Amino acid sequence: MDKARSKATSLLGQLYFQVLIGFLLGIAVGYFHPGLGESLKPLGDGFIKLIKMLLAPIIFGTVVVGIAKMGNLKEVGRVGIKALVYFEIVSTLALAIGLVVVNVIQPGAGMNIDPSTLDTKSLATYTTAAKQQDAASFFMDIIPSSFADAFVEGNMLQIILISVLFGLALAQLPDRGKVIVEVIDSVLHGLFGIVRFVMHLAPLAAFGAMAFTIGKYGVGTLGSFGKLIGGVYLTSAIFIFLVLGIIARMNRFSLWKYLKFFKDEILITFATASSEAVLPRMMVKLEQLGCAKPVVGLVLPAGYTFNADGSSIYLTMGAIFVAQATNTPLTLGEQLMVLAVCLFTSKGSAGVAGAGFIALAATLASMDKIPVAGLVLLVGIDRFVNAARAVTNLIGNGLATIVVARWEKAFDEKRAGAMLDGAANESPTEL
Repeated sequence: MDKARSKATSLLGQLYFQVLIGFLLGIAVGYFHPGLGESLKPLGDGFIKLIKMLLAPIIFGTVVVGIAKMGNLKEVGRVGIKALVYFEIVSTLALAIGLVVVNVIQPGAGMNIDPSTLDTKSLATYTTAAKQQDAASFFMDIIPSSFADAFVEGNMLQIILISVLFGLALAQLPDRGKVIVEVIDSVLHGLFGIVRFVMHLAPLAAFGAMAFTIGKYGVGTLGSFGKLIGGVYLTSAIFIFLVLGIIARMNRFSLWKYLKFFKDEILITFATASSEAVLPRMMVKLEQLGCAKPVVGLVLPAGYTFNADGSSIYLTMGAIFVAQATNTPLTLGEQLMVLAVCLFTSKGSAGVAGAGFIALAATLASMDKIPVAGLVLLVGIDRFVNAARAVTNLIGNGLATIVVARWEKAFDEKRAGAMLDGAANESPTEL
């Protein structure tokens, strides 16, 4: 009896279990009391805002300290190039799998929607943002208008750029630079202490986010577009267990143990539909797993922009779904063109709920073939598929960091094995 009570107490003390309870309670409240559920949206939004408040200084500090200690421009460039090559290969695979699955299951076939009859008022925000996405503006946006602007706007690429330059500058000042690096490192530890406090609110955030989703959109939305939603989740699962599973095996570790190690972060991401909510925790746990700090600081934040595997899957599936629903015929060449466009528009979906929808609007807006008005069909279900996108992005970026660390011989394989097997003394859930 005492053992059973002890196990129950231990389980209740686990963050993932608390998040799961909040998740299930949120569904119940949203279903039985839709009005109340809708009003609980600030719980999830507030949690994400608290985390986002800390992202800019944490990324800045981690990258600066890592690069300053690395102290080699060639090494920084080598890590960056390897990461980008990996991102492009894996993102292309995600896009291709999404294209294959959506053609097999045909979720939009038979809907016979006339685009001229659709009310596109709800698309105004997304299409306006999408018009700003072109090659020139994308690269120019990497350069902030001022040092402070990058931090005020929270633009991840701008923060990385400033951090890399500052870290390299400090590396050239071995004496005076060392003092600054130590100060930044101390501040970084304080910021992670704040993250530990905030993470206690994760179950409440999961409760509020799910109560709002079910309360506002209802389970009826799931039934109406169940084939597409199911297709996105199925494709995400295929990508995770097949593609990422093979990559994990090639790098000599178990994907299942990896998923178990990051179960807290996966559940929080699923409930809040935002992988940014767990970025600080992911950075700490990847270091605990044996990845070198400089590699984590460079690869993981960059992956949030350049390696959105889940968003890539949804982009091709969403675009082809709209074409099928509006009876827009697409040749194989035109579908491959959609894939090529998605390779560009998928960049910039930095883990924020709704960013993937803007990328989809940008994809259709850049092509004259598929009617942009058809996006109206996806507005109601975007929040449901957002969870699958965010989780796939999270898992893919964590794995990318480990792979690049291995390539750089900056990965402690023995430590990783001990942590994944639960044999290490240091608890992976202490943050």
